[in-house]
Amino acid sequence: MFYDLGVRDFLDRAETVYPDRVAVVDEPGQPAPSWGSVTYRELARRARAQAANLDALGVPVGGRVAIVSHNSARLLTSFFGVSGWGRVLVPVNFRLAPAEVRYIVEHSGAEVVILDPDLKALRDIVSAKHVFVLGEDDEKVWGGDGEPRPWAGDESATATLNYTSGTTARPKGVQLTHRNLWLNAVTFGLHTTLSDNDVLLHTLPMFHANGWGMPYALTGLGGKHIVLRKVDGTEILRRIEEHGVTIMCAAPAVVTAALDGAAKWDGEIPGRDRVRIVVAGAPPPTRTIERVRAELGWEFIQIYGLTETAPLLTVNRFRSEWAELDPHEQAKLLGRAGTPALGVRLAIDTDGEVLAQSNTNLDGYWDNPEETARVQEGGWFHTGDGGRFDEGYLTIADRKKDVIITGGENVSSIEVEDALSSHPAVREAAVIGIPDEKWGELVTALVVSEDATVTAEQLITHCRDYLAGYKCPKRVEFLTELPRTATGKIQKFKLRAPYWTDQDRQVH
Repeated sequence: MFYDLGVRDFLDRAETVYPDRVAVVDEPGQPAPSWGSVTYRELARRARAQAANLDALGVPVGGRVAIVSHNSARLLTSFFGVSGWGRVLVPVNFRLAPAEVRYIVEHSGAEVVILDPDLKALRDIVSAKHVFVLGEDDEKVWGGDGEPRPWAGDESATATLNYTSGTTARPKGVQLTHRNLWLNAVTFGLHTTLSDNDVLLHTLPMFHANGWGMPYALTGLGGKHIVLRKVDGTEILRRIEEHGVTIMCAAPAVVTAALDGAAKWDGEIPGRDRVRIVVAGAPPPTRTIERVRAELGWEFIQIYGLTETAPLLTVNRFRSEWAELDPHEQAKLLGRAGTPALGVRLAIDTDGEVLAQSNTNLDGYWDNPEETARVQEGGWFHTGDGGRFDEGYLTIADRKKDVIITGGENVSSIEVEDALSSHPAVREAAVIGIPDEKWGELVTALVVSEDATVTAEQLITHCRDYLAGYKCPKRVEFLTELPRTATGKIQKFKLRAPYWTDQDRQVH
């Protein structure tokens, strides 16, 4: 017999097995009144009410509902209240400019838009038929005890429409089906050994690839969600201590914030030998991985994937075979993207691009058949990342467009960034290629440092201890901060722009 997989399966199980257990502890300090502690029984009731209210508004199965919100219990509920009864949730990056939000709402055809109170001014620019504000309009969205119209379920139906961060051109709407999300959540839970004893601190924006699937996976297992509205290193440690947090998902910038918070923390670091932190977005420097394990005492897990793959493709977790190695070597091994997750097949094409086959790959890009065909050519998803696959492990060499070709040699910016970041004066580093008449492209480092005495020559000399001469930066510039997307990825196109504006081509 065949039964469709659906995201509501996770909430249904939690309500059945753990109805009186606390499901979520909402952010206490937010502009909308906090929901406080909500049980799974109550979370399910509010999700049903949301679906019933969408029925009353006339939003059909397949209709799009956009929500522009910081992390909140209301957003968590919407993953089920919208998609669970056949509509399509469109979680929008709350850091986007108004024009970008307007584009996403219009492009997706959202009939309903739900706004964070800090973003209520967007009411005047979005074109949706119904616009609500968290807190002010709760009764219209989550109020009442109505029962929604039954939905038979369809695992091939689009459950969420997630817009990519748009580092180039217009953002694309990634269609993820119920099957995509269900399998990603279950596989993610398996590889991170989730259980009903886990407490998740939402250090990752829920809008980003649906919190990587943790809102589904942890709910299905009856774990506890702790909402964090704003990332702050000290506050992360305080919440870990207060709520007994056991797991977090984060971009590298969050890891740095936690390490900074630990440097000012009075007493033993909360979560030592208990917390596991799952990191993605960019390969962290080896030194950072060492510090997480030594200074915080947390388990470091690295994953790799894209919004288009729901996102899990690979996972890298400590193996017993590495137990006799020294911590530095262990950290280097953990710095790889990892092994294919269960059900994932990987390949490297002749150009060095990473290709993936998985049941979590996107159904397509919304209203963009040409781009859908391009990234799915040959039955593989084309990631746009360059890498190598050795002995069962994937290593990301670079975004293909970020490979620096200097003097005819390929240089991985990640490798140079890793060497720079091992210098104690370097807080963050990004490496790009800039046009050079002699070498083609010059390896250039943009560095953030809190040590005003460190010099460019000192950093270049430091890199020579780790890298071949042609890989070392030939130029170092100091910045106060690096531009990032909402999910922590450095926006290298912004760093390159001043150097390439007068060039006919973006390679040299």
